Amino acid sequence: MSALPRQPDPSMLVSEWHADVAQLLDENHLAAWSDDAVRRTQFAVSLGQFLGGLRDAEVCVLYGKFITDLESFCYQLERSIPGPMLQRRIDGPSGIVSLLRERAHFRGRSASKFRFYIWHDADVLLRADHKLFGRICDAMAGVAAEAEYVSDDVLLIHRLVCVGGPILDIYSQDPRGQLRSWYDDGKGEPFWQVVTGLHKPEFLSLSIEKLTGRR
Repeated sequence: MSALPRQPDPSMLVSEWHADVAQLLDENHLAAWSDDAVRRTQFAVSLGQFLGGLRDAEVCVLYGKFITDLESFCYQLERSIPGPMLQRRIDGPSGIVSLLRERAHFRGRSASKFRFYIWHDADVLLRADHKLFGRICDAMAGVAAEAEYVSDDVLLIHRLVCVGGPILDIYSQDPRGQLRSWYDDGKGEPFWQVVTGLHKPEFLSLSIEKLTGRR
């Protein structure tokens, strides 16, 4: 007899917590963590479906199990956002920042007002290369702040949701990490601080159990 498949956690299927998390995303990016791998997957998938159903919203899903370096991150990002193929770099023409700024326009359809990035297993890259993980989070939070506080274009709200194990919370407590500070290249004030006027990116780190009301 084959083993019965594990049933979904009922707390992931109720509707109350989805709206609460969406409200947190009004002002913040989110690091959502748990030591339960199944619960992490259920949280990320369920939240992504909920956010995708919001009006004028788009969801970009990043499968972090396969993101271990810059090449693999770029491979997934350029398949999530319409635009030119990426050069394997953070900044500059055709780099990650440039593509994040892209906005698709479709005839007969209003432009999106919200873009949510759901990064499954974000801790895989954090463990493999914490500096690159920080640079990518810095770029995504920087583009989000630029769009809200600096750009004259029609507003597009960007929000990043990193989902992973407890190491995400440990990283979030590091004052030098890019969930608490802008990346500093040693050439004066951090780039995104100069561009946006914000002293740090806006990230919350919360356990998935707390977010979903599950103990």
